Amino acid sequence: MSLSRDTQISASALAMAQEAVAQAVNLGFRISTIGDSASAEALARLDRQTSDVRNGEVAALLAESIHAMQNRDFAKGEKLALQALERDDKLGVAWHVLGIAREKTGDFAGSMRCYEAALKLLPNHGAVAGDLGRLAFRMDMPEIAAKFFMHYLQARPGDLEGVNNLACALRDLNRCEDAIEVLRPAINEHPAQPLLWNTLGTIMCSLGDGVTAVTFFDETLRLAPEFGKAYHNRAYAKIDLGDVEGALTDCELAISVAESAEDLATMKFGRATILLALGRVAEGWKEYEGRFSADLLEAPRFTIEGERYSPGMDLASKSLMICAEQGLGDEVMFANMLPDVIEALGPQGKLSIAVERRLVPLFQRSFPQITVTPHRTVSYEGRVYRGAPEIEDWSAIDLWTPMGTLLETFRSTVASFPNRLNFLVADPARVEHWRRELENAPKGPKVGLLWKSLKLNGERARQFSPFMLWRPVFETPGVTFVNLQYGDCSEEIALAREEFGVDIWQPPGIDLKQDLDDVAALCCAMDLIVGFSNATTNLGGACGAPIWMLTGASSWTRLGAQTYPWYPQTRCFITSDYNDWDPTMQKVGVALKARFPMV
Repeated sequence: MSLSRDTQISASALAMAQEAVAQAVNLGFRISTIGDSASAEALARLDRQTSDVRNGEVAALLAESIHAMQNRDFAKGEKLALQALERDDKLGVAWHVLGIAREKTGDFAGSMRCYEAALKLLPNHGAVAGDLGRLAFRMDMPEIAAKFFMHYLQARPGDLEGVNNLACALRDLNRCEDAIEVLRPAINEHPAQPLLWNTLGTIMCSLGDGVTAVTFFDETLRLAPEFGKAYHNRAYAKIDLGDVEGALTDCELAISVAESAEDLATMKFGRATILLALGRVAEGWKEYEGRFSADLLEAPRFTIEGERYSPGMDLASKSLMICAEQGLGDEVMFANMLPDVIEALGPQGKLSIAVERRLVPLFQRSFPQITVTPHRTVSYEGRVYRGAPEIEDWSAIDLWTPMGTLLETFRSTVASFPNRLNFLVADPARVEHWRRELENAPKGPKVGLLWKSLKLNGERARQFSPFMLWRPVFETPGVTFVNLQYGDCSEEIALAREEFGVDIWQPPGIDLKQDLDDVAALCCAMDLIVGFSNATTNLGGACGAPIWMLTGASSWTRLGAQTYPWYPQTRCFITSDYNDWDPTMQKVGVALKARFPMV
């Protein structure tokens, strides 16, 4: 295969490009950049550069440092590079060596500072720019990464590593068309290079075109049958197309040929979500613990002392502390099991929970018998740490656990989810306030809308229907649409007015991102909420608001069901293909007209 301008990817797929959201733990199809600052080739190149160092003592220290890193002793390499810099802190190659050593010991922030120093001091600094770009990309800074990869390509025009890495960064910036244009000439010139086809496949996934993505991953694997990441990526494309069994097969093939500990951990966690999507819930939750693997950069590190709960432990009469985890929507969704946990602890037990600060009032009202405090999450040197700093006396706590670990015990099957209308309680006074406010909106049933999430990257663009496809919904007569979408929505609201003749009503006096307790009350004042799964949808569902959820064919949070176990009052509208939301939106439009017929 080769990629020419008439290859069928631009007309249909690029038209589907749109905004997307990022999960707290980004473990989907996203491929890493290529290249290794401490590869044999890179270290050999640095070793040759030390021959130009005039100070013999400094040159010897650097040579010894590089030799240590060739033997994978990066701590020793760092120590020797520091000794070299103590003798000459204007030596660019020494800063580069130190940057590599610190990157490999996990000091990403320190490494970046070293690379930046090397970049200023070295006349031929293309390699440093490449290292900086990869590090920035790994630290989830694609905009900075793209700039360094462009710098790298200026020094090495046409270099396949640089081309691939720049395309990855552009993809994660939602600049998919630009990423394709970067790859196009490289693929035309090197059609047998599997890595480029693989990256192109991930771009198609970002655009929601799973069929084309699978074609490109197939080509990748024809060229490189042992390419583990391509199997992993194809698995996620198959999930988008509803082929969950095929995705599991590919994920297991990926695991069998994983090239690094980080890749293996990512693939194993991916297998957990695939098992959940298949409805193999108990297995899925057991493997879901892989989200805490030390080999995953994105995995949170908990700064909590004390004994950690393991599934199977007796909770009766214990004092248990739960730390909420991952994204805000997950904190709300996983709280589905808190009433069961309270029952398991019994009348002599005690429960405390640390949640996102904005959720504290809602959880306190919902569970007056437990202690609710805010957790604190910080990013340090490229890693995420979470703790509960407002809990001062840990001696009174028998066990602690991340919230998701309890799912294996309390939600081991879909049948174990109770038919409970709500498990969080919105403020009744604020619900009444919003009902009065909604009387000031145009007459008719009030339907809240959610069409995106706030933080955007390339990975989940495929999971959201383009706003223009909401036409069948907006054409429902007699309904007043209410904006529940947080973030800047001015463009979509203007588009709705211009294209559909619909004024989306803006609730006054509320910050839809920050005032989460009030958002929960507003949701409960709605006649219906229609949208994708994001923080607000989860808040409304947890408080018992009627939800119509738009989901993909194999969304793992449905746990293999056609319903939404977490919120039993939810009706799911399931799309079979992320590249074609139109049939789904048509169904929503028809259902909405049936739900609210004109009187």
